[in-house]
Formats: sequence, structure tokens, C-alpha cells
Amino acid sequence: MVTDELRAEVARLKKERDAVVLAHYYVTPEVQELADHVGDSFALSRLAATLPASTLVFAGVSFMAESAKLLSPDKVVLMPEPTADCPMAHMVRRETIDRAREQYGDDLAVACYVNSTAEVKSWSDVCVTSSNAVRIVRALPQSNVLFIPDRHLGRFVAEQVPEKNVILNDGFCPIHQAISAAEVEALKAAHPGAPVLAHPECGPEALALADFAGSTSQIIDRAAELAPADCIILTVDGVRAELERRCPSTRFHFPSTRPACPDMERITAERLAACLRDGAGEVGLPPEDVARGARAALDRMLELGR
Repeated sequence: MVTDELRAEVARLKKERDAVVLAHYYVTPEVQELADHVGDSFALSRLAATLPASTLVFAGVSFMAESAKLLSPDKVVLMPEPTADCPMAHMVRRETIDRAREQYGDDLAVACYVNSTAEVKSWSDVCVTSSNAVRIVRALPQSNVLFIPDRHLGRFVAEQVPEKNVILNDGFCPIHQAISAAEVEALKAAHPGAPVLAHPECGPEALALADFAGSTSQIIDRAAELAPADCIILTVDGVRAELERRCPSTRFHFPSTRPACPDMERITAERLAACLRDGAGEVGLPPEDVARGARAALDRMLELGR
């Protein structure tokens, strides 16, 4: 629970540093409570670029803060927990991309999920989010699309866009992949008729049991639209705070093996305050060639996602 003293200190420090706090849906409720804006990763990075504040405090994992810095290079970007990382963001090898380009030539596009490092983005032709991946892959002129790094989101896209040859990489989110079909079946038996809303990073067996698959924001919007008495959620438990805020009359049920991101949960209200107090955890720009390539992939996403 956030104390009045800590809340007041964070408010004072934000004013002194001309800072805004951006928090991902997966961080703890206490950190979300102290944030000025709560959302999913790319929505927050895009928003950050439009804010007048000179300092951005990104309560999320490293690829999120990196994207914010790429899109707002003139702003100071701070991370409350600099070691918070995403395993999937690193799950692709340059050789995989080089082999695909050699095989398919100009008829290949490399589509990169934003949950990736700047270096991986720089190897790619376009970035995608879980909310726009289907639309962007469908809009690409190439017939062959190498989807990196997440094989589960890539498989979901391939099913929606059968006219493309979608080539899968062997990356995954360990938290979403661990959500088992057996636990989903148990939830459905315990709460008959409850809609099952899932993130497409889930494995195919769990995803097949869902009534709806979409990004974190889309899951929240769908729950608010349906307003059911009970709702089964297949994504990281941190989203519960926003779901309960938006849908106070709905009971939300998550798998019994709690889907929690340990990196996100290392970001605490106290570390957020310390980051503002000391200016620690500053995120720098990657080398210019990496930054240039990553920005180009992000810009292409904005162009095709309109």
C-alpha cells in the first residue's frame, strides 16, 4: 500500500524534475497508483513523445524504456529498476534473419514484435504490436514474412492472414507460454459461461480455449464491453488492477499458477521514488546505426498501422 508520505514525495519530485511517470499494466498496483499514465508498452512510448515533460520515468522492462528513448531522443528517460528485462526480447539470432533473406530475397519482410531490443528492431523491416500485427502483416507487399521473436503471436497472425507465408522464430514469453490448457479447462469448469479473454502470446493449446484473443488493452476493453459477472483472463496478473478499476462488478479469474512477471514485479513504489530522487537508471540511445534502423522499423509500423 502506498503511504501518504510516499505519494506526496513522488508528487513533489515529479514537479522538481519536470517528470511524468509511465507504468505498464503488468507492474504492481502500487506503482500503477503513482503513475500519471498506465498502458501497454508502445501506446505509452507514443504518448511519451507528445508530452511536454522533459523527463520520462518508465516503470516497465528495458525494451519499453528503450523504445521511449528512441521515439523521444531529446528527453531524459529513467528506469526505476534498470535490471528489469524481458527474456523474449532477446530470443532471435541474426543468422535466422540472414538465412531467410538469402532464401526469399526481396519477397521477404521481417516483422518484429515491439517486445524486442533496439538491435533486433534494427534488423527488421517493420515493427508490430499485439494489437496491430494482423493488420500490418496483411498490408505488407511481400508474400513471405519472418515474424520475430514470438512464435505464438506469429502463429496467431499466420492463422488470421493465410494468404501470407508466415515463418516463425523460436521465441516466446515464458509467463504466457506457461499458462496450461488444463488450468484453463479447470477455470471454465469452475465458472461456466464466463468469457475467456487471452493474450496471443499464450501457447496454442490455451489460446484455442479462449473466446477472444487480443492485446492487453484490447482484453481490458473487451471485458468492459461485456461486463460479465465472471471473466477468465489469460495474461499477466498485473493487469488485474486496471480490470477491476474499469469493471468493478466483474469477478476476474486467473490461472491457479499465477502468471506473474518477476521482472515487472521488481519495480516497486520505493524504487520509483528513489529513481526520481536520484535521477538513477537513465536510459541512453543505442549506437547511431542501431537507433536509425530501429526508428525506421517503428516509423514503418506507424505508416502501415494508420
